[in-house]
Amino acid sequence: MRRTDRVRLRALAVASAAAVVGALIALPAGTAHAVSPDIVISQVYGGGGNSGAPYTNDFIELYNRGTAPVTVTGWTVQYASAAGSSWARTTLSGTIAPGKYYLVQEAAGAGSGAALPTPDATGTIALGANAGKVALVTNSTALTCSTGCATQPGVKDFVGYGTTASSAEGSPTGNLANTTAALRAGGGATDTDNNAADFAVTAPTPRNSSSGGGTGGTRIRTIQGAARTSPLAGQAVSAVPGVVTAVGPSGYWFQDPQPDADPATSEAVYVYTAGAPGVAVGDSVTVGGTVSEFRPGGTGGTTNLTITELTAPTTSVLAHNVALPAATVVGAGGRVPPAAVISSVTTGDVETAGGFQPATDGLDFWESLEGMRVQLNNAAVVGPSSSFGEIPVVPQGSTTRTTRGGILLQAADGNPERVLLDDALAPTPTANVGDTLSGATVGVLDYSFGNFKLLVTATPTVASGGLTAETTAAATAGQLATATFNVENLAPSDPQSKFDGLAAAVVNNLRSPDLVALEEIQDNSGATDNGVVAADQTVAKLIAAITAAGGPAYSYRQINPVNDQDGGQPGGNIRQVFLYRTDRGLSFTDRPGGGSTTADSVVNNAGTPALAYSPGRIDPTNPAFNASRKPLAGEFRWNGRPVFVIANHFNSKGGDQPLFGRYQQPTRPSETQRHAQATVVKNFTDQILAVDPNAAVIVLGDLNDFEFSQTTDLLTAGGSLVDLPRTLPLAERYTYVYEGNSQVLDHILISPALAATAYSYDIVHLNSEFATQLSDHDPQVVRIPLP
Repeated sequence: MRRTDRVRLRALAVASAAAVVGALIALPAGTAHAVSPDIVISQVYGGGGNSGAPYTNDFIELYNRGTAPVTVTGWTVQYASAAGSSWARTTLSGTIAPGKYYLVQEAAGAGSGAALPTPDATGTIALGANAGKVALVTNSTALTCSTGCATQPGVKDFVGYGTTASSAEGSPTGNLANTTAALRAGGGATDTDNNAADFAVTAPTPRNSSSGGGTGGTRIRTIQGAARTSPLAGQAVSAVPGVVTAVGPSGYWFQDPQPDADPATSEAVYVYTAGAPGVAVGDSVTVGGTVSEFRPGGTGGTTNLTITELTAPTTSVLAHNVALPAATVVGAGGRVPPAAVISSVTTGDVETAGGFQPATDGLDFWESLEGMRVQLNNAAVVGPSSSFGEIPVVPQGSTTRTTRGGILLQAADGNPERVLLDDALAPTPTANVGDTLSGATVGVLDYSFGNFKLLVTATPTVASGGLTAETTAAATAGQLATATFNVENLAPSDPQSKFDGLAAAVVNNLRSPDLVALEEIQDNSGATDNGVVAADQTVAKLIAAITAAGGPAYSYRQINPVNDQDGGQPGGNIRQVFLYRTDRGLSFTDRPGGGSTTADSVVNNAGTPALAYSPGRIDPTNPAFNASRKPLAGEFRWNGRPVFVIANHFNSKGGDQPLFGRYQQPTRPSETQRHAQATVVKNFTDQILAVDPNAAVIVLGDLNDFEFSQTTDLLTAGGSLVDLPRTLPLAERYTYVYEGNSQVLDHILISPALAATAYSYDIVHLNSEFATQLSDHDPQVVRIPLP
């Protein structure tokens, strides 16, 4: 299965299903007034000193659910009977710190009971034991209302308790008694402006300013922390408040509607329920559970970052249809992601490295938004939609764009502004590079397979950028046109439409070059691992399709590999093939003796270089080519002049660490083999040029490495070969688009004598930028004037 984020496959160790405790309470339409961002009434008790009362005094408790201290000097708490309009007052003083309580002691009854904790303010109000109204007012003016009191000027918060209360936020709480109080959920943090939903009738628990929220009412931002992993990992938390923003098959995301001012701390987290979550988008909830760090599987495995989540949860649904927290805009007008640096961690595991820097590091930027609702306005599509429902996008205004709307991978710029849209929650559309997603694209931010992903909650609308496949110029008389084209595991079992499409690309887009070096030609049985290594049927089917498309009659040369020794798709036995036409002056020089394990060599014929075998393989038993394709060398003649061509398909990048991965800077172990392969090929071309410095040498194919890589440096060392992708303007240097990064993997390199001509070089973009592809690589062609 390709994506663990779709079904949240987990280790059985966390398979204990979470009970979802639904305190499902219907809400009336509308709420009283704006939710308080900081000070709220967190508890009301009116049975103090009555028969059986646990405490001698009535009390009103306040809580600061915000992030900054609030001074309450001059404020009042006020009380009126359930139906009354006469209000008694107690004046407050001092400051309430964030996450702290404030206890107001009121009148004592005639009976017994324990003393309250040391109060922060003292009054003489005798509250009704069963029902009444309590207001927190930011001045000392007595209220005069009986109904509609919650919206009166100066009222900061309001509680109507008992079913007969004539005024309340939303609906009043249930009736209280001598032994019960009204306690606000979430340790005092939950506020949806509905008293019935926000308060539970339970035993009184008076708390003063020496008490904090403790584990009750832990905020999501505290769970997430300004870090790449949670500072509370492994700990139990309870009464975590928030609003459900998205629901998946095995859990849900919820977000704090009252964020703090610190952009480094995410306000949302994923809750893993192991089955149907039992909540809906828009539910106001409090959640208890264990803070865990889950490392998703997929590409990279242990190299992936972790996702902070709550496991073994208990969920209390407090209200339905609550407004969702505003999505954080990423891009112009919102939070702008870093432009070049993915991570400034220089070595090792970022989860233990510290130095969390979301303002400068792309990895930390997206981590600080983990789980949150994120919005991209008119997002730019920089990679085609994939079969996995993923679309790479960047915010508008990103730099280093390609000429056709992509975003260019560079040595010092991995494009941290990229994010992949994902269809785990809602379908994604079909899109090509250069398209725009009109308006707002909104989703929750997740991570898997080495990438941050925006799980869209509604399908975006695509505005086409009008991208079309490119066509190169036709070669003129005297120009040798040489191309390279990775045809992506071409086998006879592929549909005829693929052969016809590739044929049309060769004939129409590449204009029937004289020579095409093909990569990833499979054997006659395709991926069936049955010992077959011949590929004559595969090549014949392609040649026939080219002829049917109006192209010339092509011949070919190749060498069959040893079964299962050249890597690629198991059983496919991929190899390079020379496809050439002879009607414009090109011919192939056949010298027998070349075989799958026979090393070709350079012969000096009185100052003229020649190949010992043509076609031949370069050093095929060298460990540099273990489980990888061996270079195919061929000697051609163009209007009587020898031309040496080496077709390559170097070791793939499989096993390299991801750009947005756990280990920074990412290691690329696969390049060690490519460096060895490049060294072997360079030594061979140097032997040709040692015989004749003016020899015509073309090295081409899928080198699986960038134009700025050491692999290319090794091939071009000493100036014996010129890498043609390096000669293009930056915005045109790409043959492949991977996870939104336009990059060079395919190359044509030519010897100095050829580079001194007025050659014409073109990467023909017809595959990599489109959702519908014949191959995932773009071909390229060089036209070299050789009289």
